[in-house]
Amino acid sequence: MKVVIIGGVAGGATAAARIRRLDEQAEIIIFERSGYISYANCGLPYYIGGVIEDQEDLTLQTPEGFYRRFRIKAKVGHEVTDIDAKSKTVSVIDLKTGVRFTESYDKLILSPGAKPLLPDFYTENERTFTLRTVEDTLKIRAFIEQYQPKTAVVIGGGFIGLEMAENLTELGIKTTIIQRGNHLLPTVDCDMASFIHASFRSRGVQLLLSSSTEKMSVAGDRVLLEISDGQQLSADMVVLAVGVAPENTLAKKAGLELGLKGAIKVNGKMETSVPDIYAVGDAVQVKHFITEQDVLISLAGPANKQGRIAADNICGLDSEYKGSQGSSVIKLFDMTVATTGINEQQARANGYDCEKVILTQNSHAGYSPNATAMTLKLIFEKESFKILGAQIVGYDGVDKRIDVIATAICARLRADELKDLDLAYAPPYSSAKDPVNMAGFVSENIKNGVVK
Repeated sequence: MKVVIIGGVAGGATAAARIRRLDEQAEIIIFERSGYISYANCGLPYYIGGVIEDQEDLTLQTPEGFYRRFRIKAKVGHEVTDIDAKSKTVSVIDLKTGVRFTESYDKLILSPGAKPLLPDFYTENERTFTLRTVEDTLKIRAFIEQYQPKTAVVIGGGFIGLEMAENLTELGIKTTIIQRGNHLLPTVDCDMASFIHASFRSRGVQLLLSSSTEKMSVAGDRVLLEISDGQQLSADMVVLAVGVAPENTLAKKAGLELGLKGAIKVNGKMETSVPDIYAVGDAVQVKHFITEQDVLISLAGPANKQGRIAADNICGLDSEYKGSQGSSVIKLFDMTVATTGINEQQARANGYDCEKVILTQNSHAGYSPNATAMTLKLIFEKESFKILGAQIVGYDGVDKRIDVIATAICARLRADELKDLDLAYAPPYSSAKDPVNMAGFVSENIKNGVVK
């Protein structure tokens, strides 16, 4: 069996390694357009900020290492330009030499990821950046080291935008965030985002909320921006982080069925509409575990799971993707923000009659040193008490609490059943009544009519 994989980052690299473990004889070839495989997308902003010091720490594997360990051929700097599903071949160009060739396959996996959106106002210039690949990261860091910018504007307040704003600020660059919505980090609700706003403002980051950029121009060594409220900004550099779109160019050419925002449609086995072609990662449309609606969720965890599932099915194992919950966690300065499921705004938009519990409790026993406050918001359906989602903002222990609730959602526990979870306790780590248990106690009180 010969398997060709297009894209060698999260989903593609995972699929390749899994196929090798299941089939020692399979011929496996990865084509990756960039110069790196299996790199840590989530670490890219932190290399720019100097938190990750060694460039090699960004790459989990090299083509040479991949071949030595797995006998997998990973060809970086190779772009697949066409897929011929009838003849089961792909057309490839070596970007370094310009040589073109075709490669046959028995099974094909598409893992092209997502591409940064370029807004209508965008004017190409050497002081405006997007961040997707290691090459993008190196370019931004080289610019900062060479030109020592004093001011920066980040357009977009999602994961990448906020991480970039944090790292630029830590480098001493005066940073402004322009966000179209009324709050940062759209995965959380506005009430929880207020903690993020306070944290960023306390560090001198200017927030322009409910604002959009109308025009961009360049004057010498400055980028000029016109904002929707008539305000004008100028900065030494600009980072565009307005969102991503599925990279579907090859899928379109091959006649694969597309769905939401042009994402590739797949079934639970990660099979596309064309036989022997699978797709995984940020380019595919999946079902949301809570709403069962079609969604796009660009996260590394789901991409890796999907790569494994595609590999299983290619090798004859019956494996199915159960859907995405959208569980995420992000470090913002000294604060941690985590989410799972859907937020209150999304719940109401999906027609749920929902209730919410908001509580603030210490990360561990208050008499033990260094306890810090965390605020937990739990959203559930009023009648059934089905957990719809949760958001936590705090400093310590946020990640483990969101993982407990994510697990509870997956196990389909009710909100009031969180009280029954037998969670580990010692004063330096938790409280005898953990914040997750407390959310269950309050939910039970609501269920029994003890409180409203």
